[in-house]
Amino acid sequence: MEIFEAAGRWFTPDDTGASYEEHLSVPDLSLGTYCLAAGATDTQTPHDEDEVYVVTSGRAKFTGGDRTVDVSAGSTFFVPAREEHRFHDITEDLTVLVFFGPAEGTRSS
Repeated sequence: MEIFEAAGRWFTPDDTGASYEEHLSVPDLSLGTYCLAAGATDTQTPHDEDEVYVVTSGRAKFTGGDRTVDVSAGSTFFVPAREEHRFHDITEDLTVLVFFGPAEGTRSS
């Protein structure tokens, strides 16, 4: 068993207002925390892996495919591989657990 004390906790993003910290990477799964400051721009591009997001704090909107939803602590959602998606209209510092399956970067387009 491995415990990830920092998973899902806010940390100060870099100068862009967004940062990702990976906590675990094994062949079939990876886990990280994504932090976006209020007002930041989410510049991520589609990933080759499926993702599950769990918002642990903050408020924003999220668009995946052709659907936009409000997200806040407790929001949990799935994004299939290669789907356009991003957080936007971030009104409170946002902290998100991100699970990739298989591990991020293990598939190539």
